[in-house]
Formats: sequence, structure tokens, C-alpha cells
Amino acid sequence: MTSPRSALWRQLAPICALVFLEFLAMGIPLPVLPSRVHGTLGFGTFIVGLVIGAQSWATLATRHAAGSRSDGQGPRRTAITGLLVSALAGAVYALSYAVPSASASLVTLLVGRGLLGLGESLVITGALAWGVALAGRERSGIVMTWVGIAMYGALAVGAPLGSALDARVGFVGMAIATAIAPLSGIGAALLVRPVPPIGGARLPFHRVASLIWLPGAALSLCALGFGAIAAFATLLFREHGWPHAALVMTAFGAAFVLARLVFGGLPDRIGGARVALASTAVATMGQLGLWFATSGTMAVAAAALTGLGFSLAFPSFGVEAIRRVPPQNRGVALGAYTASFDVTMGVGVPLLGILVGAFGNRAAFAAGAVASAASLALAVKLVRARSSGRP
Repeated sequence: MTSPRSALWRQLAPICALVFLEFLAMGIPLPVLPSRVHGTLGFGTFIVGLVIGAQSWATLATRHAAGSRSDGQGPRRTAITGLLVSALAGAVYALSYAVPSASASLVTLLVGRGLLGLGESLVITGALAWGVALAGRERSGIVMTWVGIAMYGALAVGAPLGSALDARVGFVGMAIATAIAPLSGIGAALLVRPVPPIGGARLPFHRVASLIWLPGAALSLCALGFGAIAAFATLLFREHGWPHAALVMTAFGAAFVLARLVFGGLPDRIGGARVALASTAVATMGQLGLWFATSGTMAVAAAALTGLGFSLAFPSFGVEAIRRVPPQNRGVALGAYTASFDVTMGVGVPLLGILVGAFGNRAAFAAGAVASAASLALAVKLVRARSSGRP
């Protein structure tokens, strides 16, 4: 006899597979695009940053539309549409190689980045809403946990794969692989039972945003520590002459995945607010450790602490966001909630760059510690609201 747990995993596994393949399409080009834009096309580092960041801005701009589409047309259709759009992005990458003018090639690449951002928005919003609809709101935390593992796992695999493909088959071959990955995800999507759109009056977006602003703001603040590590940890190591800077992201990623594997069910079992409280406390200690690190070893350990804490912040605050809205607005709520992370990466990290320019690399982790502490304060507020029975 099939247990409810195994039945759930049979439904979630293909959803995680399609998310993995979508994020593989994101990870494959990441190590290749900077050298293409800077080395081959001859543009400066600001343009390199513009090309890389264009995807995040497109994702942020389309989260609301993706959520509305998921609520109105169903998450399966939304996710498949996103996979098709992402495959088109890979084709546009390949097209940019055939454009003789450097400026026109750059514009074509930017179009491809925008398409990939739109595709990501549709896929992630649809996949999360789909998983929560199948698992039930009481198990929404485990859905977010495993979707997150698929996301970060694909980025970890995609980067070295993209470098290898570029070396062996060139930029066009890499672009074709980027298109094939999300197309393969459609096969996984067809293995999962579709869920119909949920009827009922839908709240306007501003009302949904007002309901989930607290967990959304808490996630955004906690995510700044991740942005600080991704953007400035290598520079911190270089400044102090510490070896093995790459171990920072390795330690962060390993702790991130370990926490989700071991503790991924906690938000559903004991409540998102309580887990968020512990998660943000650990993340704050990690950022403080990086701020005051006196050796590379200490910095790597602090990065691991940050990863351990940040890992469960997304599903924990997400559980709190979902419980605040009616089911027929779940897609819009998930779109608005995940946009909180996009805001941090698209706005918060560039602001960290200004801070670092004025006060040095450690300032990024000082800001990350302050932001994580503010996220901790919001988690306390959520715990108190839960205890009093308020939303």
C-alpha cells in the first residue's frame, strides 16, 4: 500500500525536476556571458553587470503577472509556458552570435536575458503554486524546501557545465544546451496531475501585498547576507591575502543544502514563524562572523553559518505568507513573496557596492548583519502574532 508521504514525493519529484532544468538554463550561461560580453564584444564591466542583472530585473517586473496567470489559468499551464519562453531565450543567445555588430549582438543578448527572466518568473511561480495545491497548505514548507534544493543544485551544476560546453562546442553549443534544458522540463511537467484554477473572488494585488508584506520584508532583509557573500566574499579574501576564496560559496552551499535535507520539514511541523526565528538568528551570527573574521578559516565557517540560517528562511517566511491569503490568490501571493528576494538582489546588492566603495569590503557584511538582525526582529513579531492568534 502506498503511503501518503511516498505519494506526495511522486507528485513533487517531477515538479522539482522541471525547476532543476529551468535553473540549469540559468546556470549554464553564467560563467560564459561575462567573457563573451567583455572579452569578445569588448564592453566594460558595467555592461557585463547589466547583462547579468537584466534577468533579475525582468523576473522582478513579471512576478505579479506570473502569479495572476497561475491563479487564473492554472499553475501547470503557467509553468509550461515559462519553460517554452526560457527555451526561446537560449535560441536568442545563439542568434546573438550570428549578429556581426557588437552593439546589436549585445542588444540581442539583453533580449535573451529578459526572456529568461520572464521564463523563470512563470516557472517558479507556477511550480510553487502547483506543489502547494497538490500537497496542501499544511505542507507548503516542504514544497518550498525541495523546490529550493532543485534551484540551487541546478545553479551549482550549471556553472561548470557551461564552462565545459563553451570550451568544447563553443558559445553556440552552450546556447543550444541552454535551450534544450527547459524543453526537457516539459516532459517532467506532463507527468504531474494538473490542478484547476481555484474559484472565488480574487483580492487586488495591493491587498495581497499588504497581507504578505511582513514575511516578504523579512525574507528580503535576510537575503542581503547571501548577496554580500556572492558579491564581496572573494574581494574580502583578496584584500587580506587569504587563500581558497572559492570555499566560501562551497561552504555556504553545502550548509544550505544540508539544512534543507535535515530540517526541511520543520516549518510545517512547528510553524514557519518559530523556524524563521532560529534561522535568522543563525544567519545574523554568520554575518557577524564575516564582518569580524580574522582568517580565511573563520570566514569560511561564518559563510557556512549564514547558509545554514538562510536555507530555511525562504520556506519559513513563505509558510507565513501563504497562510495569510485565500487559496484563489495563492499564485499572486507567491509571486509577490518571491519578488522580495529579487528586490534584494536587484537593488540591495548594488547598494552594498556603494557602501563597499566608501567603507571597504567588510562594510558589506556589517550591512548584512544589520539586515539579518532586522529580519530577526520581524520574525519575533511573527511569533508574537501567531501566539496571539493574529495574522
